[in-house]
Amino acid sequence: MSDLGLTHVALAVRVLKASVSFYERYAAMQVVHRRPAGAEGAEGGVAWLSDLTRPFVIVLIQAPGLDDTPLGPFGHLGVAVVSREEVDRVVALARADGRLAAGPTDSGPPVGYWAYIRDPDGNTLEVAYGQEVAFTVQAAVDSGATS
Repeated sequence: MSDLGLTHVALAVRVLKASVSFYERYAAMQVVHRRPAGAEGAEGGVAWLSDLTRPFVIVLIQAPGLDDTPLGPFGHLGVAVVSREEVDRVVALARADGRLAAGPTDSGPPVGYWAYIRDPDGNTLEVAYGQEVAFTVQAAVDSGATS
């Protein structure tokens, strides 16, 4: 069966290894697919990363010569974690590594407790607890919403 719906976000990165390490460390993701340099124009290869919770990947394409605009400062990838304490743990790592961009902030429901972290290419990762995306989407499905 072929995929349906939103399957990935692709980001151009300068150093694939550094970006893979970032998403493993801060977003609990792992590489599920790799292609070597030269694949689809990537100078240093391609990696697909997933948290293994759904059929969705972040595609990292090493293309140091590509003039791509980073995702941010407000545009971001959002990752939900299991607790406020986990947000705080990741924030402590990011602060120690000089990557913390904002937070942690408690914005209440449905936004939750969140922080922004910068990846090696200037993209923004949001780590959050208490967001209600799943409930909001399920409510739309249950109501038969189509737009």
